[in-house]
Formats: sequence, structure tokens, C-alpha cells
Amino acid sequence: MSITLLIDEPKWRSPRGLGTRFRRAARLALERGGHKDGALTILLADDEKLRALNLSFRGKDAATNVLSFPARREDYLGDVALAHGVTAKEAQEQNKSFADHAVHLVVHGVLHLLGYDHVTTRDARVMEPLEIAILGELGIGDPYAREAA
Repeated sequence: MSITLLIDEPKWRSPRGLGTRFRRAARLALERGGHKDGALTILLADDEKLRALNLSFRGKDAATNVLSFPARREDYLGDVALAHGVTAKEAQEQNKSFADHAVHLVVHGVLHLLGYDHVTTRDARVMEPLEIAILGELGIGDPYAREAA
């Protein structure tokens, strides 16, 4: 299992140890999602890069927190891209640590690479409990708990 981090936005270099946490989270998401082998790339970018990717691939002219690009190959699963500014803003608005929120987005993005989705309520009932369980194993609380309160 190979997980490559591409740091396009220097702000992703802090807090220290974030890259290690991302790799651990991605590995755990792959394992819990039923995929033991393969490679993926995590792009750590700025909001403008994610806005451009979102426009190019989804037709949406706005920055977003995370995008997943499944490769549909056995040996290479695809790419996950995160936007620093959007992630930081969401973490602050949701009263979460930046690192924990970013790790959640990595887990979320990797699960999308494996075919999990949350578009329908039925799909969300499968994906969200899996995310919660993975994050629990990583010592991160339920990211959806505050939304329900």
C-alpha cells in the first residue's frame, strides 16, 4: 500500500506530524473499506487549486474542502485533494481542531475512492457510520454529532 502526499500549499506543513496522521488515516480507511492493496495520492493544496479542480471536473466554480478522483484501477486507486483555507474555515466554524477535521476529510475522500457515497440517505447510512468508526480508531470524535445537535 503506497500513499503519496503532494504538498502544493506550504500552510499544510503545520501542524507537525499531520502527514503521518494522513497516511495512517488513509491506510485505516482503505483497510476498513475493504481494500488492502493499491496506491493513492493526497494533494494538499490551496483553495484556488480546489476551485479550479471543482470547476474542471464537476462544473462548480467554488472552492470545496475535499475532492476525490477514483482511478478505477486495481494498483492505483486515485487521488484525494484537500483545500487548506476551506478546511481551516470549516474547522473554526465547527469548533474542531484543524488537524482532526483534515484527517476526517482524508478518511472521507479515501472512502469515496473506494466507491462509498453519501448522496442519498441510504448511501449515507453506510458511509457515515464507517467514517465515525474509523475516526474513533484514530482518537477523533464523531464529526456528525454537532450537526445533529
